[in-house]
Amino acid sequence: MMTTTMEVDPQYFADQKQKAGAIYSRQDSIHCRYFNAPVVLNSDGFHHLQFSARRERNKREQLLKFSLLPLALQDIRKSGTLQEYRETLTPVGKKSARNGFMPMKKVEYWGFVAIVGEQKPVRIRVIPRRVGTGNIVFWSVMFHTKMKDGQQKLYGKDIEDEAE
Repeated sequence: MMTTTMEVDPQYFADQKQKAGAIYSRQDSIHCRYFNAPVVLNSDGFHHLQFSARRERNKREQLLKFSLLPLALQDIRKSGTLQEYRETLTPVGKKSARNGFMPMKKVEYWGFVAIVGEQKPVRIRVIPRRVGTGNIVFWSVMFHTKMKDGQQKLYGKDIEDEAE
C-alpha cells in the first residue's frame, strides 16, 4: 500500500511493477484497428514507462503509468480514430567514429485519446511510435488532461451553452 507521505512503499512499488510487467509481457503485440496492423509490445515501451530522457521517472509517475497500462492496451485494440500525429527527425544510435555525426531517422508518434474506466472515468492518451521503417511499438500512456484534487475534468463548463 502507498504511504500517506510523498514516499512510496518499496514493496508496494515492486508489486505494482511486477504486475504491470506481467500484463505487458503476456503478448508480443496487439492488433490495432486504426493501423489494421500489430502494435508491438517490446522492452523499449516498458522501459519508457519507467524512464524519460535517460532519467528514472519518480515512483509516483511510474505507478500512475503502471496503473493505466491495462487501459492503454485495451485502447490500442479498440482505437479506430486518430487524435494526434507528430513526426520528427531524431538522432538514433551512436556517433560515427569516422566523422562524429549521429545517424538521423524519422520518428512518428500517434496519439489515441479515450475515456476509460467505469467507476471513475478518466481521459487517457496512448502513444505508439515508429522509428524509421520499423515496427509500430507501444511507447507511452498518460492522462490526457491534468488532474486536480484527484479528479479529472472531462468536459468544459456549461457544455450545453458551448454547442450553440
